[in-house]
Amino acid sequence: MAVAMGIYHAGSRTVQDRVGAREAADHVGRSVGRGIKPVAAAFLELQPLLVLGAADPETGRVWASPLTGAPGFVRATGPHRMSVVGGVRPGDPLAGALATDGTHVGTIALDPRTRRRMRVNGRLHPTPRGFVVEADQVFSNCPKYLQRRESYETVDRTPGEVLRGTELTARQQDFVAAADTFFLATVHAHGADASHRGGNPGFVRVLSPRELLWRDYPGNSMFLTLGNLAADPRAGLLFLDWTSGAALQLTGDARTEFGADGERRVRFTVTRVAATDGAVPLRWAPPEYSPANPRVP
Repeated sequence: MAVAMGIYHAGSRTVQDRVGAREAADHVGRSVGRGIKPVAAAFLELQPLLVLGAADPETGRVWASPLTGAPGFVRATGPHRMSVVGGVRPGDPLAGALATDGTHVGTIALDPRTRRRMRVNGRLHPTPRGFVVEADQVFSNCPKYLQRRESYETVDRTPGEVLRGTELTARQQDFVAAADTFFLATVHAHGADASHRGGNPGFVRVLSPRELLWRDYPGNSMFLTLGNLAADPRAGLLFLDWTSGAALQLTGDARTEFGADGERRVRFTVTRVAATDGAVPLRWAPPEYSPANPRVP
């Protein structure tokens, strides 16, 4: 199937075949294209937050970073082009990637108000005002595991100093353990991807200051993220405090564990940490948890 073959690489096919999802993946893959349709363009222009995933060109480490602006700072400026005004804050681990022409990036725009999300993956090109992404893949995801937050307000915040480390502090471990959402950046030989993971608080388990574990809940059967990890274990995680605007960025390696019970778990080993208070100038309403979230033991 030509369309699916252009979407999936060997890593994704390996995971799809292991769980018996190739036929379903081929069906869903027909919805992925290069074009940004009018309804998708309208969605992008309403968003105050965009998450970007990429590999730092100097270190090779993969990170996920938040970008914010007044609605309209992200918009479609062509059938295959997304333009972004501004960039990451000073000291962000992906500052170098945004300044490098041709960087493979994955982006996700997630709207908690409507529980909609959209992904645009492609190559980044810096511009005088920000950057553009020439799209290779454009697609939406279902609202599964996405918490509803009915409104937000923009607040005047000065981001704190970026605090760096090689493992999670006790406070950061508590933050991760209480999270209901995080973003996950992965890469492969010819691209990058940024995705969302959600669940009830506690769905991410902190096993130690350098190791996290979470269940891979059933999704759309494409296995883009797990496929990338099968080909390249590098990954970046972003946890946001939806009230205070704090950002916790982690980079390291992840591997998928396939249980005899049919469940999949992802084990993430932390190698670097970047934490910033007040990184995002948005304050969201309290969450209404998705009815699809599995119970956390």
